[in-house]
Order: sequence, then structure tokens, then C-alpha cells
Amino acid sequence: MATTPAPVRRVACVGAGTIGASWTAYFLSRGLEVVVSDPARKAADLVRRMVEQAWPALQRLGAVAGADPANWRFEPNPVLAVEGVDFVQESAPERYDVKQALLPRLDAVLPPEVVIASSSSGLLISRLSLGCTHPQRCVVGHPFNPPHLVPLVEVVGGATASRTTVDAALAFYRAIGKHPIEIRKEVPGHLANRLQAALWREALHLVAEGVASVADVDAAISEGPGLRWALMGPHATFHLAGGAGGMAHFLNHLLPAMESWWDDLGSPTVTPSLQSRLVEGVREEVGGRSVADLAARRDAFLIELLELRRRW
Repeated sequence: MATTPAPVRRVACVGAGTIGASWTAYFLSRGLEVVVSDPARKAADLVRRMVEQAWPALQRLGAVAGADPANWRFEPNPVLAVEGVDFVQESAPERYDVKQALLPRLDAVLPPEVVIASSSSGLLISRLSLGCTHPQRCVVGHPFNPPHLVPLVEVVGGATASRTTVDAALAFYRAIGKHPIEIRKEVPGHLANRLQAALWREALHLVAEGVASVADVDAAISEGPGLRWALMGPHATFHLAGGAGGMAHFLNHLLPAMESWWDDLGSPTVTPSLQSRLVEGVREEVGGRSVADLAARRDAFLIELLELRRRW
């Protein structure tokens, strides 16, 4: 059974796309040595650019003393990359066939106490670890984009990971400043993505039914409950909505109305026509700003928001 990495000094980031490169920058900011692996020809260049771009923000948010943005090396062979590491963060493409081919190769050469965590956004770890000799050391360790800024990490052990492994992964992420949560039962999409999917389904329904424009649906979140959600989730938010009586008062007095809304929620069919309306609606909403510009604006906002949260 896997044991708590004590301490983790060297991490392998296997898979160096956007997620893996962002993980690399974050691990470096926590004073860790990182070995990066990816078969793509330009993967090392992508990681280098990501670390350079992310480093000022990571310093601003509290990189540990002595953290070195150059303390990483590239090894295209994943089997060689994991040699001597204390933790593996796998961020290969989100496909069962790719990950099911990769994880057993890593598992075969690692000591059984080393945790393998997959960045999978929705796949089941019990299926990902098929073929591994030590499936009990494999978990999902799903970050949110961009991983070097967003604190949340979903840890899923499913039916195959040991309790020791899950605890080790939670302890590691917590020790490096993340906010890990444990998903106690395997479900496709884990937790946060399912919540996002539920909200977006109703958002699509409202656009399809002509209730509001794409921009106004987005504003209904970003200018309203989204501001509260940056501090507390839906349960705590409704606890406040109950006034002095808290959640008990909310359930007694406001739940019937909400249940009537549930009965009216939609299940939209995303037709070509609706897709066109979404594309055009987003184009109007962003007003010609490029995806790169929007991402930079999002990241700058996230940095200031994280600093505000820290003060609170």
C-alpha cells in the first residue's frame, strides 16, 4: 500500500500540455524539483514559456523562499522521467486508451509507495488503473484551469485506491498550498464539473427558449451569484438566505418555491441552430477580444481575487 510521501522533493509531470505545464510552474513555485515528460516535439518549449509567464504571478501569490523556476528538466521517455521521483502528476490526453496504456508503464517501474495522480477531468480511476500491478496507488488528482492559480484539486480514489493513497494525495496537495477535496464515490465528471454541467444545461435551455441572450445569461452569474460563490458555495449561501434561522428556515420557507423551479428546468437539444446562436452570442459578448486577451484578463482577475480571499 502507498504511504504518505515524506517529504516530496521531486515530482514527475507526465504530459506537458496546458495542464501539465501549468502544474509544472506551480510545483516549481513550491520549491520542488520537476521532471517533465511529453512526446510532443515542442513540449519543452511550451513548458518553458508557461513557467516564464506564470512566475511573476506565482511570486506575487507567495512562492516559497528559494523556489527556482529553472529547477526542472525534460525527459521525453515517461518511464525514464519517473525514475527517482516521489509523486507523479499525470496529465496525458483525456482518453481512456491513452491513459490506460501509460499508467501501467509508470506503475511497473515505480516503488509501490509512490502515488500516481491523474489530472483527468472526468474519467474513472478504477478504469484508468486497469492493467496496473499496484492500482491501489492510483488516484485522480484533478485541478482546475489554470492549475497554477486555482486552488481546487479533486481527489478520487474510487473502488481501487487504498485509503492510505487517498490520504497521501490529500496531504501532498494540502502541503503545497492547494485546497484538495475528496470525492468519495466515483461518478463521471467528478464533482465540480458536474455542477458546472448542470448550470450550463439550464443556461443553454434559457437561450434556446429565448428567455435571455447569451450575454445576459452570463451576466446573471458573473454580476450576481458568481460574486458570492467566490467566497462560499451554494449550501452556505442558502444558509445566509435563511436569515437568522439559517438553513433550517430556508428549507422550511423557501424550498417549496425552489422545488417548483426544479420541475420547470430544461433538457435542451443542442441543435446546429442553437450552436450557431451560442457562437454568435459569445462573439458579441466578448466584443472582438481574442481568447488570449480574455485568458490574460481572467488570470489577472484571479490573482487579485486570490489575494482578496487570503485577506479574508
